[in-house]
Amino acid sequence: MEQGVSFDIELIRRYDQSGPRYTSYPTAVEFAASFNEAAYRAACARSNESGRPLSLYFHIPFCDTVCFYCACNKIATKDRSLVAPYLDRVYRELEMQAALFDDSRVVEQLHWGGGTPTFLNDQQMTELMETTRRHFKLADDEVGEYSIEIDPREADADTIALLRRLGFNRMSLGVQDFDERVQKAVNRVQSEAETMAVLEAARAEGFRSISLDLIYGLPFQSVETFMNTLERVIAVDPQRLSIFNYAHLPSRFKPQRRIRDEDLPTAEVKLDILQATIQRLTDAGYVYIGMDHFARPDDELAIAQQAGTLYRNFQGYSTHADCDLIGIGVTSIGKIDNTYGQNQRELEAYYADIDAGRLPVFRGIELTRDDIIRRDVITRLICNFVLEIPAVEAAWGIDFKTYFADALDKLQVMVEDGLVELDAERIRILPRGRLLVRNICMTFDAYLAAKSGPVGFSKVI
Repeated sequence: MEQGVSFDIELIRRYDQSGPRYTSYPTAVEFAASFNEAAYRAACARSNESGRPLSLYFHIPFCDTVCFYCACNKIATKDRSLVAPYLDRVYRELEMQAALFDDSRVVEQLHWGGGTPTFLNDQQMTELMETTRRHFKLADDEVGEYSIEIDPREADADTIALLRRLGFNRMSLGVQDFDERVQKAVNRVQSEAETMAVLEAARAEGFRSISLDLIYGLPFQSVETFMNTLERVIAVDPQRLSIFNYAHLPSRFKPQRRIRDEDLPTAEVKLDILQATIQRLTDAGYVYIGMDHFARPDDELAIAQQAGTLYRNFQGYSTHADCDLIGIGVTSIGKIDNTYGQNQRELEAYYADIDAGRLPVFRGIELTRDDIIRRDVITRLICNFVLEIPAVEAAWGIDFKTYFADALDKLQVMVEDGLVELDAERIRILPRGRLLVRNICMTFDAYLAAKSGPVGFSKVI
């Protein structure tokens, strides 16, 4: 498959609307309180019949300082004593969750996210991993994909060595921007030396994949300043890069109210930054995976996309498509059997459920057959930029043209605009349509079709 992307400024302006990121379908907007602990337990029982491998996600919500741009569920605090009572509940949740799954099922994927996972001290990180291993069977290092999000300000070479001993073999490093003026404006002052020290330590310890995260659209950024950061990042040759668009939604996320509107780059400048970034990364040999992600051609993500086996879940793109995902900790989301379930979003409510011996699932959704079919179509498109229509028809026993008549009608204008190539055998997203893959997937979203439009989502570019 051709793994390229082209930048058409007029098309991007015309299609730049709000839309889901499709880390799930249906999206979390559709989750409801009618999906409760009983429904979750029933899904776990059904999933054991499949024998699928497992994936574990742990949410560590604490941060030492708040980054003004952040839209994650986090607790900014200097009080490290908050960790112990949180981990006590996590351990109890681990025990309750493990009781629901057959011992023979192997964990092939594990991720610590946040917040800042390394807000935990060395003893606490060791204890969390040891407790996990007591309750679940983790795959060997050669098979398992064990990743962690790292704030370089909260880690050093000793921390990285410990994480590797604990079993982590992948990491993502938050950079955002090396420009000091930008860093001060978003309250994330982080030296290049700090970042590179952690990166070099990870390489020395044998981490197999290192991803660096950047954000464009932050205060005081320009094409020149962002390219300066990008050049310094490319020089260290990470396997993967995530280049995120900053979504300024101060009405929803209080920390963003500390960012002044007048300091933000204009929409035109943001597009210029994106265009320059794509060109520079392409010149440097990176492949556009989709949805803000770039990778070296020999990276697992690029290889999986080439083979048509790439997958997408709440942690982003993945090569492990067949796992049931168990979410552990406050606000975590799991995908078990044909359901999504989310834990309590507030710490007090999470503690109350755990202390009462209840799983803290407070909302979710059980997917219908139509949901599952549409999820399959959206996943194929957003991961691999191509959908083989006969394969979908064979998998689900449908006539694609009849089943998706409305979606195919909506796609016609995208065909005319050169975003998509469509015939009886396949839908292929062309290079000029790949930045707009969310728009293309939205044509298959039955929930959006039933509403006046996408509400509460970020802009696609």
